[in-house]
Amino acid sequence: MTPRGRRSVLGSAACLALLAACTTAPTATPSPSTPAPTSSTPAPPPSFTLAAGGDILVHPALTEQADQDGARDFRPLLAGLRQAVAADVSICHLETPLSAPGAPTYGYPAFSAPPEVATAIEDLGYDSCSTASNHTLDRGVDGVVTTLDRLDAVGLRHTGSYRSAAEAATPLILDVGGVKVGHVSFTYGFNGIPLPEPWRANQLTADGVIAAARAAKAAGAEVVVASLHWGAEYRHEATDEQREIARAVLADPAVDLILGTHVHAVQPVERIGGKWVVYGMGNEVARHSEPQGKTEEGVVVRFRFVKGATGWAVDEARYVPTLVEFGPPIRVVDLTVAPESPRRVEALGRTDSVVLSLGAPISR
Repeated sequence: MTPRGRRSVLGSAACLALLAACTTAPTATPSPSTPAPTSSTPAPPPSFTLAAGGDILVHPALTEQADQDGARDFRPLLAGLRQAVAADVSICHLETPLSAPGAPTYGYPAFSAPPEVATAIEDLGYDSCSTASNHTLDRGVDGVVTTLDRLDAVGLRHTGSYRSAAEAATPLILDVGGVKVGHVSFTYGFNGIPLPEPWRANQLTADGVIAAARAAKAAGAEVVVASLHWGAEYRHEATDEQREIARAVLADPAVDLILGTHVHAVQPVERIGGKWVVYGMGNEVARHSEPQGKTEEGVVVRFRFVKGATGWAVDEARYVPTLVEFGPPIRVVDLTVAPESPRRVEALGRTDSVVLSLGAPISR
């Protein structure tokens, strides 16, 4: 083999070696100058929405309407509120007792509404109802029992009145997408009817609300909502007593929000120390014998709770003005989506004026 031929063989071998080196897969080690990929969008903080409505006060005229709508069907009466009530957790106030299936029903002054009301409330989207009101004992202990039995039958949670001392001593904790929300309910009185047992229903004092809220927190609640049946009927202004109780209750870390009922008229919303009180949500549905304009008006309030470094707090507050229209047929309407009419414009203007009168940063 000539030298030229050896160089040719060596050259070919070198080329093959070079080709192998060029086709070898690169290592997985990234260049030091190339940072590892990271997510540019942090996960949002935990949050949930809460909706609540005013008095569900079932007068006989509403039952007559439900009969006209078919077999005591109260769902068409309330259907206009479905969008307003939709939330991660929704709380109603059932002011009147419910009769057992097939039993007589009664209107003012000693109420007992048809059991089908519970079906309509649950169908609308409510999860829990406060049951402490001045009408809780209208039909005695039997009325309390049949009311709670009916709520259980349709899957609605409840608090404020009780069938046993053990039930009264067990805080109501709602599981809201993994967040534990406590709900307590109290009323100023029972229309002069004495409590048959001290635990049968919750009578309102600031200390009592705080104690119940602390018990709910001790049972695992991360947020506690207090439904308070209070105030002077047919007044848009909160009383001095309401405002004093609100300040005392919200000053305690155990209570995060107050929802007011009873007065059958919309009352203001106020923010106190970063927390919220709705003094009165008006009537969600009622048919007083002498309509007064204001008694057909109400609000569904909506709060968004967000968990921050120091715990849970409201970061958005809204309200939905509502109106009971006597038709016929009788229907409850959401004034934010209903077409305008003179009566609706009047109701909307009055509700806006009252809700915002204490300067709370709440919008609709």
